Amino acid sequence: MLSTLSRKMLMCLTGLFLGFFLLIHFLGNLQLFLPQEQAHLQFNAYSHFLSGNIIIKTVSYILYASILLHAVDGLVITLRNKKSGARYQTDRRGRASSWASRNMGILGTFILIFLVIHFQNFWYIYKFGNPPLDENGNKDLYILVVNVFKEWWYVIIYVLSMIALCYHLVHGIHSAVRTLGLYHPKFVKWFKTVGIAYSIIICAGFALMPVYVFFTYQ
Repeated sequence: MLSTLSRKMLMCLTGLFLGFFLLIHFLGNLQLFLPQEQAHLQFNAYSHFLSGNIIIKTVSYILYASILLHAVDGLVITLRNKKSGARYQTDRRGRASSWASRNMGILGTFILIFLVIHFQNFWYIYKFGNPPLDENGNKDLYILVVNVFKEWWYVIIYVLSMIALCYHLVHGIHSAVRTLGLYHPKFVKWFKTVGIAYSIIICAGFALMPVYVFFTYQ
């Protein structure tokens, strides 16, 4: 069995990978803000390229494994801490967010539930369903995204999930800095500031996407 330190290191590495993937996913999805006709064809072409690229496919398998490992590892650590009466990754040197650190298990569970819904609505239908084709012959993921984002209840779930993700990232990045041994007076404030800015920009950007589509396509 893995030691607590090994599990924290695994949490750190998978978390950093997932955090970096969010940036790539975010940059690709920014195409949703383009003019509708341009966004339609360009977003579908981008999705088609990703689905047919062997390197991207390999990275996607790493992504799936990282999500599972991160979730399972987080559950194990949370249960162990509850059993021992300790708070999640308690550290006397300070925490990025005391509320987030106390509720990482709840935040992680909420995000995991959102991911299941998200994968089912987009990834599963795109891979195994029969979505229509656009005028270039690509699977029309854009129309699928638009139709889902036109549902007010999904927009609310999406925005709330991004808020949870933001808190999760803020504490996660701060915790990763400690786990990697980078907690030094010369760097900790810089890492903390960058981590907070990164979390807010990524999550706010993602949250704006369904809101933008919802009000644009009414």
